[in-house]
Amino acid sequence: MTETTAQTGTATGFTVDPAEVEKFSRIAAEWWDTTGNFAPLHKLNPVRLGFIRDEVCARFGRDPKARRALEGLSLLDIGCGGGLLSEPMARMGAEVTAVDASEPNIKTASVHASEGGLHINFRHGTAEDLVGEGRSFDVVLNMEVVEHVADVPAFLEAAANLVAPGGIMILATLNRTAKAFALAVVGAEYVLGWVPKGTHDHRKFVTPGEVRDALTPHGMNVQQPVGVAFNPLMEGWKLSKDTDVNYMIVGKKG
Repeated sequence: MTETTAQTGTATGFTVDPAEVEKFSRIAAEWWDTTGNFAPLHKLNPVRLGFIRDEVCARFGRDPKARRALEGLSLLDIGCGGGLLSEPMARMGAEVTAVDASEPNIKTASVHASEGGLHINFRHGTAEDLVGEGRSFDVVLNMEVVEHVADVPAFLEAAANLVAPGGIMILATLNRTAKAFALAVVGAEYVLGWVPKGTHDHRKFVTPGEVRDALTPHGMNVQQPVGVAFNPLMEGWKLSKDTDVNYMIVGKKG
């Protein structure tokens, strides 16, 4: 069972970093404010959603142009936050389970989804909790989470164990490079003020090679990473060959 802390409303577990969870719990009410602390994620969401839809549809032989392209697929959103990915996945027809170690995040996500008439199984807990229950999913989303956990290899092992045979994991994170420190930490936090200061710790960024090394022993065939770059002219994000800062990477089981 998940232990909770009354003071912070955070789940505990050997991969959970309580300080990271508390940091996001404090601003949980802001998830759906497109001009607040999570504005960068709202701008990033279209490129993330398109990438997820296309990769999942390719994996399962679906038409990405169909309104409910993910109909009938079970999907887990690890570290779901306020549900920015969970909700559109449910609208595409997926049977969504969404888990987060922050109880305030789950409350915000549940209320917003309910107001939109969406049925999503929001859970306050961790990936390890679901592994302990013997759960598995066709699709596992692991987006902007791994750079906030306490034990990266253990967390990725748990995430890999949640992918059903024939399933797919899509992971997004920040690369541990000097360029990422300059742009994602100094630039985004201290110069441009896109995100609150202290949101990211460059030492916890994860390289594509580390992701591959952690997932491969657990039955995952990991593809080459795809970069995600900001286009200042359009004030939006696009897929890129440059993986030095933001990147997404796909792992397939079986």
